[in-house]
Amino acid sequence: MSETLQDKTGETVTVDLDDARGAYVIRTASGEDAGRAFFLTSPDGERIFHHTEVDDAFGGRGLSKLLVAQSLEASREQGVTVVPVCPLFVKTLADTGDDFLAQGGLFHEATGADIDFVQREV
Repeated sequence: MSETLQDKTGETVTVDLDDARGAYVIRTASGEDAGRAFFLTSPDGERIFHHTEVDDAFGGRGLSKLLVAQSLEASREQGVTVVPVCPLFVKTLADTGDDFLAQGGLFHEATGADIDFVQREV
């Protein structure tokens, strides 16, 4: 997946899966990493998003919103159940979860077992 988008300033950014880091990465047009949405794959094959960050130098451009949205879209397209632990994913799914489900996405709130898994693995 490599999705080309525009941030709030009109600049082109892309979001790609970086399997080696277990993250979706948002990059500027020059290829500079601007942020990451980290996830773990649970033993059940669910994608637990546990931390999202955008470098301070890229703040105010709406990159975290784009990163979360594209990470969710890719997960939906791949048929992977999302488990939000990161507050940005929790809020996004609280606000738009019904639409995400209506479009064929899968998610559920994090359980104690999910939190324990993240704490062991991170």
